[in-house]
Amino acid sequence: MKLTHSKAVFLMIAVTLMWSIAGAVTKQLESAKSFEVTFWRSLFTVISLLIILPIWRGKGVFKSFHWKSTSFWVSGVCWSVMFTAFMVALTLTSVGNVLVTMAVGPLLTALIARIFIGHALPLRTWVAIGVACAGIAYMFGQQLDLTQGSAALGMAVAFCVPVAGAIHWTVVQGAQARGEELDFVPCVLIGGIISTLVTIPLALPFAATASDVSWLALLGLVQLAIPCVLAVVCARVLKAPEVSLLALLEVIFGILLAWIFAGEVPTQAVLVGGALVIGALVANEILGWKNHDARQLSPH
Repeated sequence: MKLTHSKAVFLMIAVTLMWSIAGAVTKQLESAKSFEVTFWRSLFTVISLLIILPIWRGKGVFKSFHWKSTSFWVSGVCWSVMFTAFMVALTLTSVGNVLVTMAVGPLLTALIARIFIGHALPLRTWVAIGVACAGIAYMFGQQLDLTQGSAALGMAVAFCVPVAGAIHWTVVQGAQARGEELDFVPCVLIGGIISTLVTIPLALPFAATASDVSWLALLGLVQLAIPCVLAVVCARVLKAPEVSLLALLEVIFGILLAWIFAGEVPTQAVLVGGALVIGALVANEILGWKNHDARQLSPH
């Protein structure tokens, strides 16, 4: 799949839209809770990828896995952490605490990519990262509650999500920069398998109804399997910090979908914070496109 930068940006936006359906779909669940939600979602992600990958890459796709590559396994473990840590964190602290913690993702990714693979970012992207993180923090700052006994532990677990994301995107692009011809798409499958195995003992005894399982199957396919594979494809074109920055749209889309399908009306703080995030993303991309066009027109 060959992508231009612009197409990769729009595809990544579509990815975040698919990621964002989790909240609205979860509102439809009758009995499944916490770790059981994570288990079923991860299991159906694995099943979906076992069907999608052979259709997309051919029957020999599993023989092409880079089992001996450290980068391959690091990526798979990172996906498993991202799949599970969010739900674990929610069992320990509030949604606001978790989301404020995860808002550091773009900044963390930029720093790790800068330190380990030398990715230099233009000032506009640093500013966009700062504004977007501030917008997310403002949106959920009023929910920040450190009085809970397990708040610190919950936020520490939530911090694993942006850390794993930052490491994953940096590892992927570092391998590309070194000229390693590694296919990181199957790493999503590895992550799903690890997540399924880790959460199954915590999910017992099962309480999900047939309706719950159907909704979670939808999440496994549409909210994890397809968009996570597409995100890896986008990372071949976009820099790691840009992928992480665009991923913040998941929060915005999630709020909108919860508003439309679950009747959760956003507060003024959410609207203001969301405007900051979207404004930062749009400004960053418009300036990036203008700079790209200017370089193409320059005779030098």
